Amino acid sequence: MRFERSRRSENVEDRRGMGLPRGVRIGGAGGIGLLILVVLAVAMGVDPTVLLEQMGESPPATAPSEHPGNTATAPDSVRNFVSAVLAETEDVWTEVFRSAGRTYVPPRLVLFTGAIDSACGLAQSAVGPFYCPLDRKIYLDYSFFRDLERLGASGDFAEAYVIAHEAGHHVQTLLGVTERLDGLQAKANPEERNALSVRFELQADCLAGVWESGR
Repeated sequence: MRFERSRRSENVEDRRGMGLPRGVRIGGAGGIGLLILVVLAVAMGVDPTVLLEQMGESPPATAPSEHPGNTATAPDSVRNFVSAVLAETEDVWTEVFRSAGRTYVPPRLVLFTGAIDSACGLAQSAVGPFYCPLDRKIYLDYSFFRDLERLGASGDFAEAYVIAHEAGHHVQTLLGVTERLDGLQAKANPEERNALSVRFELQADCLAGVWESGR
């Protein structure tokens, strides 16, 4: 795909290399990024068991200060690409919402390195890209795409798909799906909560497909 001539979104915050306040502790990695990788692997015909083995061999994530080369001075091509993809999701969803008589309010996307403090709490890059419904922002450490390369799922489409997936979570929030999920999970047992989470992620994949078909 070519994004060089695409419109650039103004809803991108570049916090790469900023790090966290001294003394702040970061929790362990969650499974959100892993689930996205598995779903994307299946979609692109890659054996998910290969991913699980590779993730098990990956070294633990480190703090931002331990990555001196991964700073806000990273190539502008990263921000240009991310803002172009985000702009496409904005254009597609604005039209979809308009056709339904609604107004689409786009999310903001935060680029970071290593770790980030969001309204949903502290997270490190090992968690993977995530959407926080409390501040309605997408958080992305671009190093996540190294995992896609190990899967053989590198390239513009794979990277754009991940952003579209997180934009799908934003759509779920705007439509009230996220709130309904919270209510259902509050009354469910662990097995049911896990099943609901998987269905929630798969729905975000379907919404990412809306971006692809509408671009």
